[in-house]
Amino acid sequence: MKLLDIFGALKKDMDYIERQLYRSIDGDDELLSETSLHLLKAGGKRLRPIFVLLGGKFGNYDLQKLQYIAVPLELIHSASLVHDDVIDDADTRRGKATVKSKWDNRIAMYTGDYIYAKALMQVSELGNPYIHRILAKAMVQMSIGEMEQIRDFFNTEQSVRNYLLRIRRKTALLIAISCQLGAMAADAPDKVNALLYRYGYNVGMAFQIRDDLLDLFGTEKSIGKPPGSDMRQGNITLPVLFALQEPGLREPLLREIRGIQAGDGSGEVSRAIEMIRTSPGIGKAEELADRFIAKALEALQQLPVSAARSHLEDIAEFVNKRSY
Repeated sequence: MKLLDIFGALKKDMDYIERQLYRSIDGDDELLSETSLHLLKAGGKRLRPIFVLLGGKFGNYDLQKLQYIAVPLELIHSASLVHDDVIDDADTRRGKATVKSKWDNRIAMYTGDYIYAKALMQVSELGNPYIHRILAKAMVQMSIGEMEQIRDFFNTEQSVRNYLLRIRRKTALLIAISCQLGAMAADAPDKVNALLYRYGYNVGMAFQIRDDLLDLFGTEKSIGKPPGSDMRQGNITLPVLFALQEPGLREPLLREIRGIQAGDGSGEVSRAIEMIRTSPGIGKAEELADRFIAKALEALQQLPVSAARSHLEDIAEFVNKRSY
């Protein structure tokens, strides 16, 4: 099932959110508006705004209010990608030139900061300090997750637990609060807010694990970046960690990873990827993603039956089977 099919029922509202997204970054400085627009026009799945709107369906749905959560959450996500591209020295994202490659690192960093500031301006339109605190805490956790990823570049001794904590901070939290805050802004009951948070958290965890698998199996056309980008940058993902647990594979894979880190030609990303692809680590990572999706669906079963719940179920299934 394609994502566009899943979201067809919300097309009118999402078109409005898209227009507000572009409007939010326009006008203060010509260059910053241009670089921000370049980033937003690169596209993306817009999952976070969709989660906000679907969360809002469990309460008093008000698009004019929900825009002040949907837009800033997508802006925060986009800003984090600009900073990621600088750290990873990435030239392309979603098949298009990154801000840092089209302009430079300094412009990219200021663009990310500008977008973060615009996100905070948007959410300030809501007079709910509790929503502000949840969003601020999530941004702090995202920053910690980014620092942990940098610290663990090429760290083959890190634990699976550390990896899971990192992706919780980097990816899952923002998806979790997208679901939660949409419902909260619509005055949904506290129990509903909590269940939607649980759903979003588990979908977010599965989303990142699937992203890690796609980096090993996807094509540049399908994933918008060269396969094996994570390993080239030193990001040791879950399938790699599981592969390193295999006694017969650990030493040869370690040699390749150390050679990639050294950059002296003694390690080949393609050889390392082939080792991981044929290892039990792939199955283990897929199994863990399945478990997170099962937990997400379990949380949904406790919510009232509705079209919004059905859409969230479809998105969970899409996340676990996606090829892009």
